[in-house]
Order: sequence, then structure tokens, then C-alpha cells
Amino acid sequence: MIKIMKYSEVKNDEIFARVTPSVNVTDIVAEIIENVKKNGDKALFEYCKKFDKAELTSLLVTEEEINEAMNLVEPRFIEILEKAAKNIRKFHEKQVRNSFIINDEDGIVIGQKIIPVDRAGLYVPGGTAAYPSTVLMDSIPAKIAGCKEVVIVTPPSADGKVNPVILAAAKIAGVDKIFKVGGAQAIAALAFGTESVPKVDKIVGPGNAFVAEAKKQVFGVVSIDMIAGPSEILIVADKENNPKHLAADLLSQAEHDKMASAVLVTDCEELANKVSEEIENQIPMLERAEIARASIDVNGKIIVADTIERVFDIANEIAPEHLELCVENPFDCLDKIRHAGSIFMGKNCPEALGDYFAGPNHTLPTGGTAKFSSPLSVDDFIKKTQYTYYTKDALKRVAHDVAFFAKQEGLTAHARSAVIRTEEEDG
Repeated sequence: MIKIMKYSEVKNDEIFARVTPSVNVTDIVAEIIENVKKNGDKALFEYCKKFDKAELTSLLVTEEEINEAMNLVEPRFIEILEKAAKNIRKFHEKQVRNSFIINDEDGIVIGQKIIPVDRAGLYVPGGTAAYPSTVLMDSIPAKIAGCKEVVIVTPPSADGKVNPVILAAAKIAGVDKIFKVGGAQAIAALAFGTESVPKVDKIVGPGNAFVAEAKKQVFGVVSIDMIAGPSEILIVADKENNPKHLAADLLSQAEHDKMASAVLVTDCEELANKVSEEIENQIPMLERAEIARASIDVNGKIIVADTIERVFDIANEIAPEHLELCVENPFDCLDKIRHAGSIFMGKNCPEALGDYFAGPNHTLPTGGTAKFSSPLSVDDFIKKTQYTYYTKDALKRVAHDVAFFAKQEGLTAHARSAVIRTEEEDG
């Protein structure tokens, strides 16, 4: 049964508490990374056999396998993938940054170049579910950014094949290469390179605790997007809501993972009780009822606040991955939300729209990190290089200012380098 808490009667520690996985995988992941660094493909084949029960002779997915997958996937789903890809491209194309140049002072040119990373590596989870949506969401921004090569790593099934829907999504998104390897070993392969898997510059994508830890350990060798935790949804709801809809939306995240977090914040106690009843009615209908049940029991909660203003304060403190703004006039309330990965506006906008179809990215900050980080975007696949040009006369105008500044920091070589050219000219 989901917990119902009255904000004024419960300590903040309990209101904002969240149970997170406590398993320590640091040493295991470090050992896997070291093995892959040392033994390359040999280690990857061994891990595929050990963890995926797949005996492989090649890690690369062939063109024939991709074509076979396109024929296996239901044509209607191919059409839906293409529609979703179109929406994702339309949204992310608006994120493209332009280089700039400033030359409004005589003899001075400064500017910034936008340069895509050469190679991006995308992790696509396997395990309890296949995620073609992750393929689209992670690879399309990389392609729009202009990455020369976009590669995917994803675990194979025991027969040595990759789920056809993953391959179909990769084909539609324009992915360059796909490799049959998952887990921490896949992250290590992308970070350091092996005989088959190329070294990348940036690794993005969600994964389990081993994948998250591996991304953390290779950060600095490569760039990463974020350390993502279990999925979460927070619904802000006024009294004029259908409890069945709200319960369904909470369960849409609860079915992801036993550690997922589903939270409703409202100023209506009657609505809270009705949503609780609906959750109990709907859980038995789910194919992943066991997972949803565990999530609701462990991290599910309904918080009843005394005012709608307090509701917004609570939502901002939690800073959720997904936030549904189920109020009468959502655009009037949009500025009240300061911390959220992605906001779903109004009573006809379930979070599932964002997972699959609408266009904004679904790789989002979790665990309260929306207070300081952002959804995956085209920006994740570019870097900025700045440049400066001064003529001799322009340098002469400012050389002594630069030198004076440098001396305040005790850096006399800096100061000397600024004035030496003018001294030579004067001498």
C-alpha cells in the first residue's frame, strides 16, 4: 500500500526520504574494467559467456543481422519508430548552437567554435526489457550534433543476437556500429577501446548499478552524460483530477524498477485516498505487477500539503526526473517549477508521451540532480573551443594592464610575456 503523508504532520526527513540500492559494486567494476583494459576482446567474450550465456565469435552486429531485424519487426512499429524519430529530430534540431565571432574593436578578434565530439558511445540496456526508445533518444542528438561516428553497445541474448527492435531503432536513427556487449565491460570497452570496439570520447545512456559505477570510474578518461539512478515520477495535482489517470501514471514509472520512485503531491486529501485505492486496483492488471508492487511499497508516497503553494515547494525540493503538472492551467504554473528533468503539462499529458514519442529527451537527471543538471541534449555531444587574436597595436594598448594584473597574482613571467614585445619595439 502506498504511504499517505500529511506534510504538516510528518518530519521533512521522512517526506523527502528515498530508499536507494545499497549494494557496493565498486571493487567488482574496477576488476572488470582492468580486465578489459588488459585483455580487450578476449575479456569481452568471456563476460558475454558468463553474464549473458552467449558464446560469440564476433562482437559487431552485421548488416545482414540489421536487415533481418527490420524484417522481423512489425511494420506498424517501424512506422511508429519513424514518427517518434521525426519528433525527436524536430525538437533537438532547435538545440543546435552556432559558433560566434566578435570583432568590434580595432585589431582584436575573439570567438568561439562549436565542435562535435568525434565519436559517441551509447549504452542501451537489455535485461528485463528492451529499450528502442533509448536508442532514438541518445543517438539522434549525437547525429544532429555532427559526431563522425555513433556506436551502440547492448547486451546480447543467449542465442547471441540483439533484440530486433533495438536494431530497427538503430537503423532508423542512423547509428554507425552496434556491438554485442553489455554491463560494466561494455563501458570499459568504450572508454579504452578493444580490438573490435573503438574508443569513444563520450559515453551516454542509462544502465544498472554496474553500468553506473563503471561510468563513474571511467569519467576523466572519457566524458559521460550523468550517473542515473532508478526512474522517478512526481505528479503535482489539484483536486480536479481523475484518480484512475493519476494512479496509472504513477504505476507507469513504478513498473520500471523495484527501486523506482512514484510520488503524488496534492492539496486534496480526498484525492489522495482515491488514488491510493486506484493503485491497488490497477497493480494486479500489470504484467510487471511484482516490480510495481515493490516500487510502490518501498518508494511510493502521496504527500498531502495544506496549500497548492506548498505543493510546488515540495516538488522543487524533490527535484524529480519526470514531473506531471496536473493542474487546471498548467502554463500559469510553469514558472513555479524550478527543478525538474522534464515537465508534462496538464491533465492529458502522461509521462509516457515523453518516454517514447513527443520529442523532448527522456534521458534525464535523477535523485534530485535536476537542481543542477539537465536532460540529454545536442549540447552533450559538442565541445567549445575559444580563440583570441590581437594585432601588435591592439596588444600595445593593453599590455601594461595585463602585466599589472599578473603582478597582483605574483606571476611575473606572465607580466613579462605581455610587455616584452612593446619593450623590444621601444628599444
